[in-house]
Amino acid sequence: METLKPAATVWTREAAPVEKRDLWTALKRGFRCRCPRCGEGKLFRAFLKVDGHCPVCNQDLSHHRADDLPAYLVIVVVGHIMVPLALWIETDYSPPVWLQLSFYLPMTLILSLLLLQPIKGAVVGFQWAMRMHGFDENVPDDLPPV
Repeated sequence: METLKPAATVWTREAAPVEKRDLWTALKRGFRCRCPRCGEGKLFRAFLKVDGHCPVCNQDLSHHRADDLPAYLVIVVVGHIMVPLALWIETDYSPPVWLQLSFYLPMTLILSLLLLQPIKGAVVGFQWAMRMHGFDENVPDDLPPV
């Protein structure tokens, strides 16, 4: 009499248990410069240096690849604030150029510096929520890096 062997279980990426990651929650947590996973640990160890891991939940954050996207987004946001403001002031009041520059240049610099870290945090939160780069813990080890 022949015995039947049980079928081998094949584990695929889709069959592995997956942690739910809400995009909007991760974006809000990142914008507040907090860990996108727990929302409690600090995301940055310096002004724009992302910490290697979260001190609270130990989430590995070294995989992020924000690169230049935060700077581009800051340029877009600050540009959409400052350009209409400059056009409105110029068309309605026509102040001297030196007065305009003494207002626009510092305001552009201040807004850029204030928004750079939160926007970078939101980009890291987006990458974590979308499981981009190395934020997917279910990736097989034999896949080559992108």
